Formats: sequence, structure tokens, C-alpha cells
Amino acid sequence: MKKFTFIIFFLFISGVSNSFAQSTGATSTKLLIDKKTNCQIRYYYYPNLQAYFDLLKNVFYYQENGSWNISETLPKNYGGYSLYKMNHVSIRDYDDDEPYKNLDTHKKLYPFNFRGTKM
Repeated sequence: MKKFTFIIFFLFISGVSNSFAQSTGATSTKLLIDKKTNCQIRYYYYPNLQAYFDLLKNVFYYQENGSWNISETLPKNYGGYSLYKMNHVSIRDYDDDEPYKNLDTHKKLYPFNFRGTKM
């Protein structure tokens, strides 16, 4: 009887651990969709940095020495810039993988604001 109880207990524990392992896997991010453009609202654009944040991949796109880099954090030369207090714009018309291709358009639509306050 002890063996039978042990086997039942072992199967229960292994079943619980398997379901826990599956539930802690990668979760998919649910992005909002703009009704006018039918695009996912995937990027934030920071006019004062001329950089983007990808809500789907949780990475920044920024320019350094003329080339675009992708990183989970901004480099140290962006230090002192509060991403939460300064303005950012939700990009509602582009949801592909290279938002920086539209930098010239975004610079015209959302100009640099020296004070950093909301536009």
C-alpha cells in the first residue's frame, strides 16, 4: 500500500511541476491595434533622443556613429534622460521590424522639444 501511495504522490508532483513549467514559459505580448491604420501600436518614439522602444521585443533602437543599434538598455551617453518624465510618442502607422527607416518622417511630425515637456 505504501508503494501505491508513493507512486500516486510522485505522479501528482510530476504533473504539477510539468504544468508549472509550461505556464512559466514565454508569454506573448498583446499589443493594441490602431483602428485607423490597422497597425499594432508597437513602438514609442523619443524625439529628444531620436530613438525608439519596441514594446514587443522590449529593446531600444538608437543611432551610434551613424549606424542603428538594438539593445535592452540605452548607452551611457544617454544618461540623465528620464524615459518616464520626458515625452514619447506612440507610433501608430508602422508595426514592422525597422522603425528607424521612418526617422525623417517622425522628426518632422514630432520635433525635438528642448524642455522635454509634453507636446
